[in-house]
This record gives sequence, C-alpha cells and structure tokens, in this order.
Amino acid sequence: MGRKVTLATCSLNQWALDFEGNLERILKSVEIAKTKGAKYRLGPELEICGYGCADHYYESDTLLHSFEVLRKLLESPVTQDIICDVGMPIMHHNVRYNCRVIFLNRKVLLIRPKMTLANVGVHRELRWFSPWNQTRQVEEYFLPRMIQEVTGQETVPFGDCVLSTKDTCIGSEVCEELWSPNSPHINMSLDGVEIFTNGSASHHELRKANQRVNLVTSATTKCGGIYLYANQRGCDGDRVYYDGCAMIGINGDTVAQGAQFSLEDVEVITATLDLEDVRSYRGEECHPHLATGLKPCHRVKVDFSLSSSGDIFLPTHEPIDWSYHTAEEEISLGPACWLWDYLRRSGQAGFLLPLSGGVDSSSTACIVYSMCVQICRAVDVGNSQVLADVRRVVGDEAYSPKDPKELCGRIFTTCYMSSENSSTDTRNRAQELASQIGSSHLSINIDLAVKGILGIFSAVTGMFPKFRVNGGSHRENLALQNVQARVRMVLAYLFAQLCLWARGKPGGLLVLGSAILTGYFTKYDCSSADINPIGGVSKTDLKSFLSYCVDKYQLTALRGILAAPPTAELEPLTDGQVSQTDEADMGMTYSELSVIGRLRKISKCGPFSMFCKLIHMWRDALSPAEVAEKVKRFFRMYSINRHKMTTVTPSYHAEVYSPDDNRFDLRPFLYNTRWSWQFRAIDGQVPTTEKAPGLDALQKP
Repeated sequence: MGRKVTLATCSLNQWALDFEGNLERILKSVEIAKTKGAKYRLGPELEICGYGCADHYYESDTLLHSFEVLRKLLESPVTQDIICDVGMPIMHHNVRYNCRVIFLNRKVLLIRPKMTLANVGVHRELRWFSPWNQTRQVEEYFLPRMIQEVTGQETVPFGDCVLSTKDTCIGSEVCEELWSPNSPHINMSLDGVEIFTNGSASHHELRKANQRVNLVTSATTKCGGIYLYANQRGCDGDRVYYDGCAMIGINGDTVAQGAQFSLEDVEVITATLDLEDVRSYRGEECHPHLATGLKPCHRVKVDFSLSSSGDIFLPTHEPIDWSYHTAEEEISLGPACWLWDYLRRSGQAGFLLPLSGGVDSSSTACIVYSMCVQICRAVDVGNSQVLADVRRVVGDEAYSPKDPKELCGRIFTTCYMSSENSSTDTRNRAQELASQIGSSHLSINIDLAVKGILGIFSAVTGMFPKFRVNGGSHRENLALQNVQARVRMVLAYLFAQLCLWARGKPGGLLVLGSAILTGYFTKYDCSSADINPIGGVSKTDLKSFLSYCVDKYQLTALRGILAAPPTAELEPLTDGQVSQTDEADMGMTYSELSVIGRLRKISKCGPFSMFCKLIHMWRDALSPAEVAEKVKRFFRMYSINRHKMTTVTPSYHAEVYSPDDNRFDLRPFLYNTRWSWQFRAIDGQVPTTEKAPGLDALQKP
C-alpha cells in the first residue's frame, strides 16, 4: 500500500493581464513539478490573470481570457497525470468569486471559492469579489461551453468542498484564510483532511516573512497534516512586490523553503512526505471530540493516487530551519527586484536619479546598484530570461553582464543639480558615491533656469522676491525654495528623455524618486518621479540599510552621507556652509516624526489620543506642554500638506506604515487646519497632567 506522496508548490512572477506570459509560466511550473516526481502541483492566487488586475476584474474580458487560458491548460499534454490547482476569477450566479480550480486529465474536479477576503491596507478584494459564506455547502457550476468542449462535463462542484483521492484527502485555503482567526484548516483537519494547500498572493513588508512562516507551522502543529504554500513573486503592475517564500511543512516542521527574493520567474519546490507520519501525529495530538456536531466536508472523489505501491524505498524530506533575511537585506533585495521587473516590463532603457548626496537619494542609488548585483548573479548561474531581458534593455544582443559597476554605468544615470545655495560637501558626496557604484554621472547647474523663471515673474509683476536672510517675507522665502525644487523636476524629466539621445543611444530613462514617507517634501519637485523604491521605508531603516551597504558593497562614500545633517539646501549658504536643515524646518526630528506617524497610521490616533500616549513615551525627554506643541504642530502641518499626497509618486510598499497617499490612506485632503476642538482637548489636559500625582515621572529632566 502506498503512503509516500511527492507534492509541488511554486512561486511565479505573474503579471496582471499578461495572459500569454502567465500561461507559459504556469505550464513551465507544471513541467518542472512532474520532472521532480510530483503528483500534485499548487500555484499562486489568481495566477491565470495576475493578482493585481484591480478594476479590470469588473470587465467580462478578464473572465473570458481566464477561461481561455484554463482551456489551454486542460488541453496541454504537460498537465496530464498530475493534479493541477490554479487560481482564477469566476462568476457564479452573476457574482464574482476568487477561486481555486482543481483539474486532472482534462477534467475539472472542483472549484473552491475564497471564503475570507483581504480588505485592509493595500487590499480591496471586497471591491471586486464576494466571499463564499455558505460553509460546507456545494452547488453545481455550469461550465462555459469552451470548457465543456474539452472536458465533456456540463457541471462541476462549486463551493466549500475537499478533494478525496484513493489514498488521502486534500483541502484548500486561499491566502487570507490562513490569517483568519477561524481558518478552514482547523475544521478540515478535524474531518480527516490530511493535506492543506494555500495559493496566495502575499506581498512583501519588512519583517513580515516570519509571521507567514509562523502561521503555516502553527497550523500543522495544532492540527497535524501537510501544508503546501504557494505565492506570487515580483511586481505584477503595482506598488507591491510579492516575495515568494513558497514552502512545504508537516506536523509543525518546515521541510522545503523557496527563495524570498529572486529574479527567477518560475521556482518550484517539492517534498516527499509520509502520510503515516500525519496519521501517527494526529493519533496522539488531535482531539476528535472537537469534531462533534461539525458538518462533514463535502468530498469530491477522484480515481487517482498521489502515492504508489513501490514507494517504500523513497526517502522523505527532513525538517529544516527557516533562513530569514535581516531588514537591511530585505531593503537591499525587495525594492531591487521590484525595480528590475518594472524596468524590463516598461520597455525603457534604464533609470535616472537626481542624486543630492543625502540619505534618501543615496538609498535609491544603492538599491539600483543592488539590482545590478542581482542581475549579474542571475546571469552567472544561467538565468536565460534575465540575460535576454538585460540585452533588450541595453540594446545589445551580444551583451553579457559580468560586473555590477559596469552594468550600472549602462543603465543608470545620476545627476547632481547644483544651485548657488548648494555646498561643495554635498556635491562631492554625490560624485564619490556615483563613482563607487559606476553610474553615469552628470553635474547640472540650475541657476540659469531659476533666474529665467524669476525674470518672467518680475517682468509681469514688477516685483522680485527675496530670501528671508535678505529681508524677504516667509512667502517669498518659501516660493524661492520651491522654484528651485520644481526646476529640478523639469530638468530630471528632460534629461531622462534626451540624455541617451545625446549619447547616440536609443530609448529613454525612468525617473526615480527618493522622497520617504516621513520627510521633507515639495509638491512637484524632484521627488516627483515615475516610481519611488524607498517611499515606504522609514528614515531609521534607510540609515541602517546604508550602513549595511558600506560593508556589503564597500561603498565607503556612504559614511560621509550618514554623518551629514539632512538638508534641502534651498536657502543661501552662510560663509559657504549650510544653515538650513530639514529637522529645524519641520520642528521635530525624523525619529520623532516616525513615532508620531506610526501612532497616527497604525495605532489610529487622533490628536488627543496621540498626546495621551506620547506624554508617557517621551516623558524622559519632553514635558507635557512640549509634547502638546509637537503633536499640534504635526497635525497642523499634516493637514496643510495633505493635498500633496494626491500626487505622490507610486512607491514600493514596504510597511503597513507606508506611502501616505490617497490610494493607500483613505483620508480627506482638505482639512480644518485649526483642529479647534481637538487641540482644545489637549490644552485642557496639559495643566491637569502637570499637576497629576507622579508629576516628576512626566517632567523633562
């Protein structure tokens, strides 16, 4: 009697609406799985159309083309003699569902709709799909004629059901259902399901991988069983990066781990496991009395075995320790892979970055350099897809990248845009970093353009604005700073379009941004760009990342950049030295701003509740009155500047506290900036707090 099963799961770099490419990658994964002896292949969530189709899910075309791909899969000889589990959208009774379709040998076995939808943060699944909330209920689904012609079936089971083979029972979860407090695997295990599958589209966030792994291992620790986890990989057309991490576990142990970050479009991992190990584990650990009163799973029977009678000598996979990346490694790898997908799929010839010599733009430059490192490594190990893509990007069919610095010079242009207010130190820091990473570096002086624009204003109005240090008003001072910043944006796009033309080369460049989620930000300045790889990363993490790059890539220029005070350099120098700093202009440090921002976004604090938390968090440094002033200043500036968030460059999503734009953070952009009621509540609390018992615990030392 057979008892050992070989199972396959995968990470696929699918692209929204790229039906042809998605089909090719699915077929390749099935082919690899069969080569490795697998009898069951699990793929990512909505892999046929790509997860990030967004409002394209409303279009009948998306449903039609998904079924056309499914037909190709059913007809392909590659998918024969292996159970294939794919993800696609399906309409049933005029309702759209996010579904798993399981088929074998040109027959659809069952369709399992997702029951718990992701609808927080970057997810909007309830906008496009409905959850299947009929637990343990199954209906007949009438297949489209194009599928009936292949399968000979008119209807198939649709609903909350499981697959029963001759030797085991398999049940599906879909992404968010694993994170639910009432995950389906619990009741399925109590009803004897031995293999759980999860086709997911889980995006990367810093320090998130351990949560995912813990959920999988805890599922089989509690219930016993085998767990297969598949995931999307790459940038499928939006700000998120799906980070793979396909895995297979059994009885609380991980036995196979896929890469978290990789330029491989198709990665398949397999494991051979003993079903008797599940049964033995459950014999001691499970609690059959908990199943009392539960309605049994609807079982769809199939005349097929995952095991074979002669598998006694087949070795099984042993437990492994999961290997996690540090946060600094995640910043180095995740945004770099995201940038590569964006570049190769955009049809452009490289990137252009305004490099100021500060932490933010230097971090973006280091991520591009890390991307070049990953490309060279992928080519070195024989990744033909990466080689073909890089040849197309550089416009040279004979090119083979060997050195990241040389590749960087071909696809990355940096430019230092100086003005009369720029210091020699920042110019030198930018030049030194560009030299160390190998970018094609330009030095551009913007004074002529700034004077020309101000000349137009003067000719029309007869007025000429002055900086504050020269006797000008606050309005004049701010306008003179902003015109410099916005001229840089115009020049960045001009050079991105034409600098390759000036060198006699084809193509254009994507403009990279470097504004971070808490920082110094001018609307339509050089932070306006095509994409921004660091927009969702905190200043604290960026500094740690640059320190990591000093050691990892020997970029010693970063030491001076880390040591320098952050400054926009938009006001006149004093004796040749910078007199303006970002933190002084903002009225708080980046560290304080990060804490305040997290309280507002993650902890959902308004002004008063934030004040109540911060008087304790900052009691060793600030008095209640000083805390109140910082909170009120933040909310004034937040509401004054909220309109800027409607124009923020699409940024790599790195944290729950991520780009505060109106696509991700659904708050108004026109506020009453006085916050009269809220600030009165804070002001009324300050004297009470200062007179409260334990006053000395809340006072500034």
